[in-house]
Amino acid sequence: MGKEIKQTPEKVLFDMLNEDAELIPLLSPEDEKKLQDVKVPNVLAILTLRNNILLPGVVIPISVGRDQSIQLIDEVDNVDKMLGVVAQVNPEIETPGANDIHKVGTVAKIQRIIKMPDGTLTVFIQGIKRFKIEKFVQEQPYIKAAITTLPDAAPISSKELDAIVDSIKELAIKAIKINPNLPSEASFAIENIDSPVFLVNFITSNMEADVSDKQQLLETDDFKERALGLLKVLDEEVQRLELKKNIQSKTRKVLDKQSREYFLHQEMRTIQEELGDVGPMQEMEELREKAKTKKWKPEIAQHFEKELKRLKRMNPQAPDFSIQRNYLELMLDLPWDEISKDKLDLKRAEKILDRDHFGLEDVKKRIIEYLAVLKIKDNMKSPILCLYGPPGVGKTSLGKSIAEAVGRKYVRMSLGGLKDESEIRGHRKTYIGAMPGRIIQSIKKAGTSNPVFILDEIDKIGSNHRGDPSSAMLEVLDPEQNSSFYDNFLELGYDLSRVMFVATANYFYDIPWALRDRMEVIPISGYTIEEKIEIAKRHLIDKQLKEHGLKPDDVKIGKKQLKKIIESYTRESGVRGLDKMIAKVVRSIAKSIAMDESYHKKLDNKDIEKILGKPKFSISEYEDNKVVGVVTGLAWTRVGGDILFIESILSKGKGQLSLTGNLGQVMKESAQIALAYIKAKSKKFGIDPEMFEKYQIHIHVPEGATPKDGPSAGITMLTSIVSSFTGRKVKPHLAMTGEITLRGKVLPVGGIKEKILAAKRAKIKEIILSERNKKDVAEIKAAYIKGMKFHYVKKMEEVIDLALLPE
Repeated sequence: MGKEIKQTPEKVLFDMLNEDAELIPLLSPEDEKKLQDVKVPNVLAILTLRNNILLPGVVIPISVGRDQSIQLIDEVDNVDKMLGVVAQVNPEIETPGANDIHKVGTVAKIQRIIKMPDGTLTVFIQGIKRFKIEKFVQEQPYIKAAITTLPDAAPISSKELDAIVDSIKELAIKAIKINPNLPSEASFAIENIDSPVFLVNFITSNMEADVSDKQQLLETDDFKERALGLLKVLDEEVQRLELKKNIQSKTRKVLDKQSREYFLHQEMRTIQEELGDVGPMQEMEELREKAKTKKWKPEIAQHFEKELKRLKRMNPQAPDFSIQRNYLELMLDLPWDEISKDKLDLKRAEKILDRDHFGLEDVKKRIIEYLAVLKIKDNMKSPILCLYGPPGVGKTSLGKSIAEAVGRKYVRMSLGGLKDESEIRGHRKTYIGAMPGRIIQSIKKAGTSNPVFILDEIDKIGSNHRGDPSSAMLEVLDPEQNSSFYDNFLELGYDLSRVMFVATANYFYDIPWALRDRMEVIPISGYTIEEKIEIAKRHLIDKQLKEHGLKPDDVKIGKKQLKKIIESYTRESGVRGLDKMIAKVVRSIAKSIAMDESYHKKLDNKDIEKILGKPKFSISEYEDNKVVGVVTGLAWTRVGGDILFIESILSKGKGQLSLTGNLGQVMKESAQIALAYIKAKSKKFGIDPEMFEKYQIHIHVPEGATPKDGPSAGITMLTSIVSSFTGRKVKPHLAMTGEITLRGKVLPVGGIKEKILAAKRAKIKEIILSERNKKDVAEIKAAYIKGMKFHYVKKMEEVIDLALLPE
């Protein structure tokens, strides 16, 4: 329940003496009388000690760790701070009961409680009176007992007793001097104790002796007999210490300085051989031998030799020694001018790229072009490609396919959340724990100087007081500069010009503008439903079956079921969510197989709903209404394209414009530009100018909880306003997207592929676009837009003529 602190008691007491006068252990006769006058309860909580005892007047620290003991201390401390302290008969017992403790102990009072970091308590207690346990009142959660105090009569002074006390002092001081584990300050304390009773109690409690001997002294009522018993124990202890000291002095061998150093070196060499370690000198020779095998330029070899000599001059115990050794090992591990041979079979490369990724024609075309030039020229500076697009479209995994197609090593470095410039350039060697930057570390890991190096999430680089990592990346990604990339730890220019860097990003405008200028940016748009179905059939289903231990014959997921999953349970540009849904379906089948349950091997739509639950999403379909002022627009989101309904209505007022629907600043400005243009061209649109003074216009975009912004809704808003003012309805099954100017021009917008595919899903038949977006439509496969009609316009008048029905 309790144990004394593993520290010399005298040292603890003298530390307390220096910091708190209330815990001074040296009691005067007056203090002893006060302790004898303390009223003690008839029933006490009992705290057991493993390997020590407590006597009246003595202060000792104990460590309390068990829950029951901590509860005991807390309850006693909150009442009268009084408890009984008794030694265990067997210190090995973890939870002693009534039969496991001695029946004579000491009443103690809590002086101080200190909470330790590990949750235990260090409690300073002072003995007050001896007591005897009459009967046990409780044993759980801790022992309580009814007690009777044992009086300590004041000793009758006599020459014999004085001689006994003086002998005890002399032997105690002698034991302190012989024992190196005891502090010399303890002798000062013993010399200054005036009370014979406290002297005997103090030495008995703190001397190094068996608990049984101490317990016997505690149980001795007559003071003179107790003092003689202590004298006997002390004499035996001093004899033991002197014998030990004599044995050590006879067997100690005196070594001179030379033989001592020789012995230590021999011992160190033996230990190193046992551990398989080598000494500093042998290690340096191994570094030099390894350097002879390196094929590096003369200036690098000279620099290495210079740094190796510097290492020899260093003390192996100095902190800089390990940094210098790590530096030399880095130089040896880096693949200076070690180039892997490219596999320039273009047909094979095409097959690998087509095998691993469906679609992504622009990226594949660019890689094949790079290999073609490399095959003809046999040497060229690697391009810096940047693939940007929504999550889950295969940007990162494409890097592995490129590496396999080219036959190069593959390394990847994630830049997401990177804020420390030293992560790119490394730390200077002057710092303890200095390391090279992650660029150099990745090259070392690759083992060649021309790997395919993926720089993931380059649009998520941050910056703070430690520097701007994006600025440090400028040298890495500039083909004109990276032939001598400088790392702060390496302190040498390293050639990165043959590394094929491929950066990935989710959002183009989040890429630092200076980096955009140094890279060849290739957009990767989201997949169509048809493309997702093909990707699932070719890659995702087989992958999930393999990961869940199923065979291809165990389950069949058809095209209709894949389309159901894509349309009803995912809303994304990539296929990451689709992969998770397929995994959920496969897990359900695996459970049925494992539990011998019947299931349909060929799944239908009902099976899909049973496994995945009710559909989470519904396709936004064109609302075939006949309400004036409602126009269908097209929008781009980070999870693909979508259709957008814009509504406007007139009400009595003075020409004010109201906007609702959680619109951003750009959309608000588009609405203001549209209204201003309509007012200027009111006659051309057949609108009475006086209507602007009599009515106010309110524009709303539904789903107000979703933030909306961008220039794509410019022509949609203008059409909606004209429809409201003229009363002309919008042509059915028609949508539009484009930006407007104050002069009525229709400007192109982005995300055309995603918008058109969203329109097709919503069963839109006609789309109005800017003339300059014609090239974007030409890039979409004809099969994906079959049955759709496109109108290309330059001015808003054309939009109104095409969109609104005659009155």
